[in-house]
Amino acid sequence: MSAKIIDGKAIAQDIRNEIKAEVEQIVASGKRPPALAVVLVGKDPASQVYVTNKRKACHALGITSIEHLLDETIEEKHLLELITKLNRDDGVDGILVQLPLPKKIHEPNILEHIAPEKDVDGFHPVNVGRLVANTPALRPCTPAGVLEMLKRTGIDLPGKKVVVLGRSNIVGKPVATLLLHESCTITTCHSRTCMLNDITKTADIVIAAIGKPKYVKADMIKPGAVVIDVGINRIDEGLVGDVDFENVKKVAGYITPVPGGVGPMTIAMLMYNTLTAYKMRQRG
Repeated sequence: MSAKIIDGKAIAQDIRNEIKAEVEQIVASGKRPPALAVVLVGKDPASQVYVTNKRKACHALGITSIEHLLDETIEEKHLLELITKLNRDDGVDGILVQLPLPKKIHEPNILEHIAPEKDVDGFHPVNVGRLVANTPALRPCTPAGVLEMLKRTGIDLPGKKVVVLGRSNIVGKPVATLLLHESCTITTCHSRTCMLNDITKTADIVIAAIGKPKYVKADMIKPGAVVIDVGINRIDEGLVGDVDFENVKKVAGYITPVPGGVGPMTIAMLMYNTLTAYKMRQRG
């Protein structure tokens, strides 16, 4: 037995194609395309790669990309002034501040300053509250991508036992909340969880988001379970996830690879959120 590989690249491309077609219809109707403003502070190599990938995605889908590349010496008050300007700009639908920020800048201050209706990362407390309340809002990109991946793979979610490894505000908590809204039964595990293996082996779906390379082993997985690997870890042998892929795939029913699994979904959902923010603002 070997697990079916969930091809995140292919699913993400389907979503991109749908977005591109909708943007083309918007432009054909005489309206401007959606616009995403990305703010990058400093020259962190990984952040620069992410920003480049977002620019390419926008260009491919007909979304306007506006970049603000700032020196790492910028003062917090000046960054807040830029966000205020972008909040007020009717030509900007989404605002994304690339993380991490320099240590002297307090990240929560920056994220909370972004207008909730333009918060395409879904990190603003207003959007977090709407997520918990299950009311319309911009959802965090990676958790939304995980849910979309499960649905488009044909995984029947209601009633499933889901174990989420990780409790971060970016992935663990929101993905657990999204799946709770799909009528799954959720267990969230973390560094203080006792008898972890016994818990994961009861799961129909395991979502690994803990940042430890190859942490999830085959003996932690119930035969036939769905394993979603959100981790991205750089080690000597290259890029690996939080799951011991080669061994776990012999036990699981479905599994995502790293790279090529959840990663492409994150940028696809960022583009989706930008289009959604545009449409919400157009409706007033």
